[in-house]
Amino acid sequence: MQIPLEIAYRGIEKSDDIEALIREKTQKLEKICSYISSCRIAIEKPQKHQKSGNPYRVRIDVTVPPGHELVASREPSQGDMHTDLLTEIREAFDAVRRQLRELVERQRGEMKTHPQQEVHAVVSKLFREEGYGFLKTLDGREIYFHRNSVLGDEFDALSVGTGVNFSEQPGEKGPHASTVRVVGRPGRQE
Repeated sequence: MQIPLEIAYRGIEKSDDIEALIREKTQKLEKICSYISSCRIAIEKPQKHQKSGNPYRVRIDVTVPPGHELVASREPSQGDMHTDLLTEIREAFDAVRRQLRELVERQRGEMKTHPQQEVHAVVSKLFREEGYGFLKTLDGREIYFHRNSVLGDEFDALSVGTGVNFSEQPGEKGPHASTVRVVGRPGRQE
């Protein structure tokens, strides 16, 4: 994950059990998609005098390049009043996991219709001053690229998380991208 996991507690004591469950479930999400940008979890107990329904609110917000935001939440009106917090967290993670699998399938081309616009990798490291960077492919490999490889003179407009497609060539120190075309920018859906 490019940004460390963020967990916010409101009206609930932080506990090792909750923390361990969230980290375990987050690791499982990263097995589905190794290029998640960020994951934010908010857990709260909004009303102390609630008479019916689940007393907890759980929201999971996952960002995946090139600008996809997946959200799953469990609201106080859902579920049984006696459902515990750990169960609510599991159900919220189950919902976001389904969304993430669907997104990854689309990104891998199982539902794509325009190959020239597919994201094959995202910019994972950028050394602007030195004029090069690295791409992380959908299968987790890291590929070197030079500023001269970026089409349309867009090297200076690149940022970590930018979606690209590329042509791979063997090099002396491993594979490198000979042509890099920008197809998606963070925060913008293509």
